[in-house]
Amino acid sequence: MTKAKILIVDDEESNVKLLNRLLTKAGYAEIVATVDSREALPLFTQFEPDLVLLDLNMPHPNGFEVLEQLKEVIPPDTYLPILILIGDINPQAKQKALAGGAKDFLIKPFDAMEVLLRIENLIETRFLHKAIRAHSQDLEHRVQEALRELKNAQSQVIQQERMHALGLMARGVAHDFNNTLAVILGFGELVLQEMRRFPQLEEASKSMEIIITAATDASQIVDRLREFHRSAGEHHVQVPIDLNLLVEQAVSFTKPRWENDSIGKDIAILTENCAGESALVLGDPAELREVLVNLIFNSIDAMPHGGTITLRTRKEADKILVDVSDTGTGMTEEVRNRCLEPFFTTKGDRGTGLGLAMVYGILHRHSGVVTLESELGKGTTFTLKFPAYTGSAQQVELNTAILESSLHILIADGHPILCDIAAQYLHGDGHTIERVANGMDALEKFKHGSFDLVITGQSMPGLNGEQLANGIKAICPEMPVIMLTGFAKDAEERPPGVDLMLGKPISRKALRHAMAQVLNSRVGAR
Repeated sequence: MTKAKILIVDDEESNVKLLNRLLTKAGYAEIVATVDSREALPLFTQFEPDLVLLDLNMPHPNGFEVLEQLKEVIPPDTYLPILILIGDINPQAKQKALAGGAKDFLIKPFDAMEVLLRIENLIETRFLHKAIRAHSQDLEHRVQEALRELKNAQSQVIQQERMHALGLMARGVAHDFNNTLAVILGFGELVLQEMRRFPQLEEASKSMEIIITAATDASQIVDRLREFHRSAGEHHVQVPIDLNLLVEQAVSFTKPRWENDSIGKDIAILTENCAGESALVLGDPAELREVLVNLIFNSIDAMPHGGTITLRTRKEADKILVDVSDTGTGMTEEVRNRCLEPFFTTKGDRGTGLGLAMVYGILHRHSGVVTLESELGKGTTFTLKFPAYTGSAQQVELNTAILESSLHILIADGHPILCDIAAQYLHGDGHTIERVANGMDALEKFKHGSFDLVITGQSMPGLNGEQLANGIKAICPEMPVIMLTGFAKDAEERPPGVDLMLGKPISRKALRHAMAQVLNSRVGAR
């Protein structure tokens, strides 16, 4: 209580000395007094007291006029007590004083105990009001913060649902395209292999290579269309990665674009790594490198007249963060809210609208979060946040030598052409093949044969791929089963009896890699 600041305004110097002495003895250290009522308002503004002791009967301005002056500068929602000093007061004057802002009265001559008790009560009330006001402001701030967080959470949920809906649509489109591309790419590779045996077909071979390249590019376009919807389990590449190293690689990979192709723009890229610390996360280095490269290119496009791009890695508790900041044109609120949506672009014909959607998808399946801050004319900052990896940094290489021996493989697929392509791939690698187009026939053939691997499609008469896989696992739980699919290969969609989902269109290389993966797992389990 003794920390309160008190202002005394009384034209009688003896009263001022008496009050000063009483208050000082009671422990009040911050006291300002004046016998000139003209100084009341300047002192009040400068001193900002918690209590004013004010005499009414003073030469111009009198106490009532001082009350009016103080009323102009005291905020309406602020409780600041004014204690009136008076020798004698009639009811009309008392009402006028109360209407002017007075809170209590002291009758002269003063009783020391009454003076201190009244002052103590008023100051206690003053501090309670201040505490309540501070608490209310804090509560209001927390409510506003909670509302902002709720709004952000709602925006994220809406974004996720929109992405999910678009992802489901993309999966259906991808399935149809991939089945067609599988035929083009598969037979293209097989025809090219035969054509290379005849030197006179060299020119035709080059044309076939162009066809295969175009089919591969088309497959990658479809793959990017699905990219933002894939889950963490779809890609088997999950290794410890130092994000510091990935940042350096991304800067190096993009150097031709921002150094050579941007002559005259004066673009500079700065990097700030976790000082003395690794920035290990678990994930796919190619995907995360693509994220950084994509964000760098976006920043370059946002700086038509040049500027600075800064890539910074840092640690926060159990998280690793990467900031990609630029000094470019920035975004409007509408663009900022929609820039992660698939097909949304501000680049016109130069953009596909899949770049930042891909970033969102990759971060999502790496258990990461992407946020951004942007302001028109002041640039943009993307922040990528990943769970820190604390395990061993050792990596396991696939043993492809296991494929050098001839394997007996059962292929079951309701698409005869695709089944024929896979069979020719495998036959060319020296494996023996048995092909079946009916799921029930495939299960019967498996019961009476001896196989090293089963490859099945999803849609077949008799039994579908999932039913066939479950039937095979019931007979031989250790039998590796690969399922070919035109849909996204989400881990949560992988049936229990299937060891690996391989997306169409398949290439000879992808099939070999998938076989090595499941067969390695089988050998390791023995």
